Amino acid sequence: MFHYFPENYMWSYQVVRMMCQAQSGGGEVNEILEAASQIKVGDYESFHSAWMNMGNKTLTKANEALDQGRIETARATYLHASNYIRTAEFFLQPDDARKIPTYLKGVEAFRKGAELLDNPPKAIQIPYENSFLPGYYFPVKDKENSPLVIMFGGLDSTAEELYFGPAQELNERGISFLAVDGPGQGGALRLNHIHTRYDYNVAGTTAYEWAVDNLDIDPDRVGIMAVSMGGYMAARSAALEPRFKACAIWGAVYDYNYTWSQRPDNHPLARIIMHVIGKDNMDDTRKELDKFNLRGVAEKISMPTFILHGEDDRQNTVKNAYDLYNDLTCERHLKIVPKSSPGSAHCQVDNFSETYDMFDFLKEQLTK
Repeated sequence: MFHYFPENYMWSYQVVRMMCQAQSGGGEVNEILEAASQIKVGDYESFHSAWMNMGNKTLTKANEALDQGRIETARATYLHASNYIRTAEFFLQPDDARKIPTYLKGVEAFRKGAELLDNPPKAIQIPYENSFLPGYYFPVKDKENSPLVIMFGGLDSTAEELYFGPAQELNERGISFLAVDGPGQGGALRLNHIHTRYDYNVAGTTAYEWAVDNLDIDPDRVGIMAVSMGGYMAARSAALEPRFKACAIWGAVYDYNYTWSQRPDNHPLARIIMHVIGKDNMDDTRKELDKFNLRGVAEKISMPTFILHGEDDRQNTVKNAYDLYNDLTCERHLKIVPKSSPGSAHCQVDNFSETYDMFDFLKEQLTK
């Protein structure tokens, strides 16, 4: 993976992540590089201000274009702005007074851009316990009774972000797409205060049943997919919800507690993982994380499953992929992008084209 900041992997990863999403409308490469040039590694305020400044500047361009009736320009720049603002929110701590307003500003920009698409998504709310899980439904245009993929993001993902790549790739392959902020993610956490849970299959089944009851889709052709920490969520959902027809794991997580055992209590994401789990200290958080593993669970997955992992993944090591694959008893497919190739970093942000096999797998399984 290219390191914009040679001395810092995590901050470089965010720059590469943005550049990856730019090819799907999530930004402009030179604007991303301009924002990155304003960041001082380790200075979280500079990270926030650099991306927020770029987001505000781009949002102004979008508003001006819309006022002048230039729809195509407005659409593109609203979507760019939404992703810049999402990134500005990324390292803000849960108790930072700017976090929720920044998040909401990014969501608003995304929705303004998305509603200008030729085939706009529908904002949805999935009833969940005493609240709801927000998300978006991206239907295949002019297609009834279509196959569907339900997708959760990762630890830091939002449903809006999943448009930049997954939604487009699946729609192009004739598959409708339901992007969901599950427990501990996006608006479910930030606005509805729904924390994550080790038995993520509860959310997976809830999303499946809502989709079958409310969307024009084929209930016998529904797949489950998730990315990053979501690799655990997708596997857990598939294991305990046999009505899914296919499972795609975009970055395996076999034992998330092990991942965090390699990280110190002052890790940059420590306060965020505490917030996601719903604890106020790392000791209690680590105890809860001990439940987040697939031992005795993975072998219950019954539908065809595709695992995609980078050999140079520095967030969840490739051992997760091998351990998960070896426990599977279903039809199984494993793609490891070798360390010598672009695409070997966490979730292929350094070469998105390495994900195409995974999307092709879903097409093969769900459009037969």
